[in-house]
Amino acid sequence: MDRKSDGRVIAENRKARHDYLVVETYEAGIELTGTEVKSVRCGGVNLKDSYCEVRGGELFATGIHISPYDHGNIFNRDPLRDRRLLMHKREIMKLAGLVSREGYTLVPLSFYFRGSNVKVSVGLCKGKKNYDKRDTIAKRDADRVIERRMKDKSYND
Repeated sequence: MDRKSDGRVIAENRKARHDYLVVETYEAGIELTGTEVKSVRCGGVNLKDSYCEVRGGELFATGIHISPYDHGNIFNRDPLRDRRLLMHKREIMKLAGLVSREGYTLVPLSFYFRGSNVKVSVGLCKGKKNYDKRDTIAKRDADRVIERRMKDKSYND
């Protein structure tokens, strides 16, 4: 049964795209409790300063803050607990090799719904140097100026 993505992005890690060069992205499921899923549906997710690591052949996301569900009372879990990500074993082993040997980092980039399931987009990233960040900002500003001038020119014609 093929489920289509409803395209509802819950949270994005914009800081990761600023600090890292995303080489490749992977989709992973995430192991959540019932109250965590309800909180995610309400948009209570923060991916800032989160990362992924391989421990014992399993992939874990650390630093993801999922706010406690308002009506969850005793069933709420720790908002910053490590959560297991669900991927195929061979993908996890491939990522573990890249992270250990070649200096890559695994970073959660976004939370979204695929059908009724919550998915995480995990990026295989390399850290940017300060001059790379400045180049990216300068390029974005230049593109913005060009776009603005093109828009003004089209109105003047």
